[in-house]
Amino acid sequence: MQVEEAVKVRIGTRGSPLALAQAHQVAERLTAAHGLRDDQCEIVIIKTTGDKITDRPLIEAGGKGLFTKELEEALFAGDIDLAVHSMKDVPAFLPPGLSIAAILEREDPRDAFVSLKYSSLADMPAGAIVGTSSPRRRAQVLHARPDLQVVEFRGNVQTRLRKLEEGVADATFLACAGLNRLGLSQHISAIMNDDVMLPAVAQGAIGIEIRTGDNKIEDLLAPLNDADTALCVAAERAYLAQLEGSCRTPIAGFAQLEGAKLRMRGEVLSTDGQRVHVADIAADADNDTAVTLGEQVARTILDAAGPDFHAAG
Repeated sequence: MQVEEAVKVRIGTRGSPLALAQAHQVAERLTAAHGLRDDQCEIVIIKTTGDKITDRPLIEAGGKGLFTKELEEALFAGDIDLAVHSMKDVPAFLPPGLSIAAILEREDPRDAFVSLKYSSLADMPAGAIVGTSSPRRRAQVLHARPDLQVVEFRGNVQTRLRKLEEGVADATFLACAGLNRLGLSQHISAIMNDDVMLPAVAQGAIGIEIRTGDNKIEDLLAPLNDADTALCVAAERAYLAQLEGSCRTPIAGFAQLEGAKLRMRGEVLSTDGQRVHVADIAADADNDTAVTLGEQVARTILDAAGPDFHAAG
């Protein structure tokens, strides 16, 4: 695609080290794809509600959407041309007038066990303390190890690593993708098997949100889209939308290509980890079936969980 000499792309992002790393990755790919100069991609840092709340769990302030709301407002206002998100932070339903134009190739979607004391979750003694702010990880830990204590553990990657050094907890979990993108993979004590800790929906995927109908920006982003990742994320987000999941409900979901098939696994847990409902279904790998597959996995879980699904404690 031929790009005008005067074009300038304003890339909206949160200001955390990981968010900035992801925004710069998008800028580098745009530059490489279209022969842009470095000064034709401007990084615009926007502080979100999720970044401002540090004194309580995010679920008490509204959960999903807290890391995207201000970025979306900047899109509507025309202050930025695109917003870069960790797709796991993006609510199942976007505001009318906005759409995801591209999803980059997925990084490692799994969770990392991180500890200065123990080499794995299995090595932790009874009563040891795990820190996490994720209801999903909390429930999965308590399901696998009900003898452990789980405490609230908020902050960006660097903050949580510092809290481990301070002894606030004996271990925590971070996304492998984030640690890899920050060059901090040396902190991974063990990578969690997904039969113990199935990832969050869209974990490891970077999505780029734009104003619907902004054809110029959409065309610029087209070379950045990874079709395989987009297919898997479409199934996972359809699953999440069908469940009407929020940050309060421990939900995991992961789709992967296996030859000509798309396999989707879903898991919903009670907050104490004692009840778990799972589904594992495969279908032909194409755009027409990805959404249907995600919805089918969700309905299978809902049928098993019963009408009190959202009230499960």
